[in-house]
Amino acid sequence: MAVHLSAEDRAPAATPPQRYLFGPLADFLMLGGSAFLILPALFFVPLKYEGAVAAVMLFLAYLINYPHFAHSYQLFYRNFGSKVRGDGYDKGLQVRYIFAGIAVPLLMGGFFAYGSITANARLLGNAANAMFFFVGWHYVKQGYGMLMVDAVLKRRFFTNPDKKILLVNSYAVWLFAWLQTNTAVSQAKYYGLEYYTFATPAWLNAIALSAAAASTAATVVMLINRWSKNGGSLPYNGVLAYSASLYLWILVVRINPLWLLVVPALHSLQYLAVVWRYQSNVERDGPDAERVPDSRILSILGPIYRMRVLGFVIAGGVLGGLGFWLVPAALTALIPYDKEVLGSSLFFFIVLIFSNVHHYFLDNVMWRRGNPEVSKYLFR
Repeated sequence: MAVHLSAEDRAPAATPPQRYLFGPLADFLMLGGSAFLILPALFFVPLKYEGAVAAVMLFLAYLINYPHFAHSYQLFYRNFGSKVRGDGYDKGLQVRYIFAGIAVPLLMGGFFAYGSITANARLLGNAANAMFFFVGWHYVKQGYGMLMVDAVLKRRFFTNPDKKILLVNSYAVWLFAWLQTNTAVSQAKYYGLEYYTFATPAWLNAIALSAAAASTAATVVMLINRWSKNGGSLPYNGVLAYSASLYLWILVVRINPLWLLVVPALHSLQYLAVVWRYQSNVERDGPDAERVPDSRILSILGPIYRMRVLGFVIAGGVLGGLGFWLVPAALTALIPYDKEVLGSSLFFFIVLIFSNVHHYFLDNVMWRRGNPEVSKYLFR
């Protein structure tokens, strides 16, 4: 999620400022603070318990990660006909919705169909490397977006030059981290399919390291200056989100195998914080949002908008389970393919690659400045 906002993108004057998405502690934990607590603690897990911890972490990652993908589809394709027709959307955004919502899945579907029918394991394996490229890009853009969201909530805005420094640093750190996974030709497996890294020249890695170090230093200086100009204050939860996304989840994540299992859950939790708040604001806009249900049992939940938000969350969980478990399992059982070449988990592989890459394109459209839905509901 990359939210692009300027100092002028503020909540309406008649609306009291929202300082938190859910509250100080919840925002701290969901936006990125939990990474600074959980990840260091994993270094102290005794070796004999690592298998059990890995299983728990993997389960939690899937439990949180799958709904986060599903929610992006729920939001993107809601009233999709209006978006395609451009009803209430400018021409540029309309084209983006059509490209990300129709063209990209068709192109990706064709790619995976061709690779599967021809049993071209090398071609499909390249998709795994592409996924890692887009996932890193998505992580850092979401971290930047979370910082912008918290800056608006706290009324601690960044200038356009500040934002350029933050964005340059995001891309510099991401590119260096990605190049580090491609320093030599190697072979690895992802869901039974082999993929290959490639050897990048040493001089390119040196330039990338220098750029990442320089942009990090510039970001630190900028934040110190912004802190001083803001009277000793910053959107701290946003800064934590930005720092965790770039450095803990992208740059140094491979120093501990357990980190690789838990980071997707932390990233997804960051995403859910904004999506759940956004959806709450959407449901509050309904004519009967504050009405309490007549049922004594349902009234425990409070106003009816809370029930609708809960329904949205549950639907995301169901869709995540269907999309990532039941559907690929059914396809594996029903559709024959060359398992000796493509492995026994081809459709699980396809679903994960497709969702991770497509998710980047969906978010790049939904959370843009100028999207009327974002302007109306994100900071309400």
